[in-house]
Amino acid sequence: MCVLDAATKKAEVSRFLQRYPQTDQAGDEHPALQGCSDIPWSEIPGCPAGIPALFRGLLDPAAAPEAARVLSNTLMSSPFHLSAAMPVALRFLLRLAAEPDIPARSRLLDLLLVVAELSQPVDPEDERAVLLFGADNDHPEREQCRAVLSDHASLLYMLLGDELPPALRDGAVRPS
Repeated sequence: MCVLDAATKKAEVSRFLQRYPQTDQAGDEHPALQGCSDIPWSEIPGCPAGIPALFRGLLDPAAAPEAARVLSNTLMSSPFHLSAAMPVALRFLLRLAAEPDIPARSRLLDLLLVVAELSQPVDPEDERAVLLFGADNDHPEREQCRAVLSDHASLLYMLLGDELPPALRDGAVRPS
């Protein structure tokens, strides 16, 4: 299975910053990113420090496609596993996706669908699912993401509606 380690993620963020240095200089001027630079991203296991620059890159039409790609790769541990940084990043993803003028908005909506699906509990009796996704007790980020999704349920329904995974749509997360 394809797994991106911390060094690979850091190198990918560094390449992004070399190509789009303007994203490293901007502040958190966009309301959706308020507090993003205050988070000690590099203290989260497997997470590079450059996450705020990737979020700012989503606001830049020239950098947005690459920022979305690198951010998605950085926030995933593998194709079927969320990283430890995803629960922290999720509120910023939701806020940005709510903005209709964000250049990479469709990519963010796609990522939110993936997060919503991968954050669902895994039935411990389903050996195939446990083999593919891992046991819930080995992946606390799933429960943490569910909590963030629940806290932002109204926004999530507005953004994704019928595209939500059935477990979210049918009662695991309800808008308040």
